[in-house]
Parts: sequence; C-alpha cells; structure tokens
Amino acid sequence: MRRIVLSTLIAAAALAGCQRETGPDPLKLTGKMFVFNYRLAYATYTITLNKAEPVPDGSVVVATFENPAGGEPLTLTRKLFPKLDKVVLESPDITCVKKERPYAVTIEVKGPDGATLQKLETTVISDVDQSVLPGRPLVVGPAYDKNPEVFRNGLAPTHFDTAACPT
Repeated sequence: MRRIVLSTLIAAAALAGCQRETGPDPLKLTGKMFVFNYRLAYATYTITLNKAEPVPDGSVVVATFENPAGGEPLTLTRKLFPKLDKVVLESPDITCVKKERPYAVTIEVKGPDGATLQKLETTVISDVDQSVLPGRPLVVGPAYDKNPEVFRNGLAPTHFDTAACPT
C-alpha cells in the first residue's frame, strides 16, 4: 500500500513539473507605430498585441494615448474575445505628431469585474512629422473620388497644402 501512495505522489509531482508557465501577463506587446493615411489626411496610433494567456470572458483592454495636440489623453476600450489571439488597437484620429518625439501609451487589461489584470506602459515614436499629410483629404466617398475642394475643376493643384498643427 505504501508503494502505491509513494508512486502516486511521485507521478503527481512529475506531472506538476510539466506544466508550462508563461507568467501572469495575458497580453504581449508585438508592435507599435503611427499610421499616416495620406489619401484621407489623418494619422493614428496602432498597437498590436498577442494573447499569451487566456483571459476571462468579458475582459476588456483600455488604451490611453497621449494626445500630440495637447489636452486630455485619448482613450479606447475594446472587448477581448476568447478565440482571438491577436489584438489590434487603433486610436481615434490624431494631429500634431512630431518626428522623433516619444508619445506615452498605457494599456490595461481589465477583467469582467473591472480589476486590472495587466498594465503596460510604452512609448511610440514617429520617424516622420505630420507635415507629410495633406491639409485636406485627397479623396472622398466609398469610391475614392477626387475631393472637389482639392482638385478644383478636376485638375490637380500646383501646390498641395500640408497639415498644420493648430497654435
């Protein structure tokens, strides 16, 4: 009888040692950048994460982005779906992005009860300035028709206005 109990304990200890631990953080940051949409004349933060651990059903991710134009930070809340392993966060449209300046981003994973499961803090740096964007969208509508405010009488302007940061 003693041999059976001892064998069972050894087997249980061996199986417990085989469990894989990836740490308590459910998400892993995999990418961060600014996206400049030249055709539509806007910029956004884009953050990508991969799920490293399962999250409880009903969990959300809350991202807080520094507002390059100043003022209150921009906040985005997205539901986490159990079957999706990738999470993509895109901020609301932003203005006044400066080249080579770090902008703060905070990402919090919250459980269904609102408790914080993980908090990530990072910065995003652009390698171009917002001045690469046109002042107005070049196209309008679902068919990407030329914007009549930019292309007067259907002709391209000799000079495109660029985006400017309000002062």
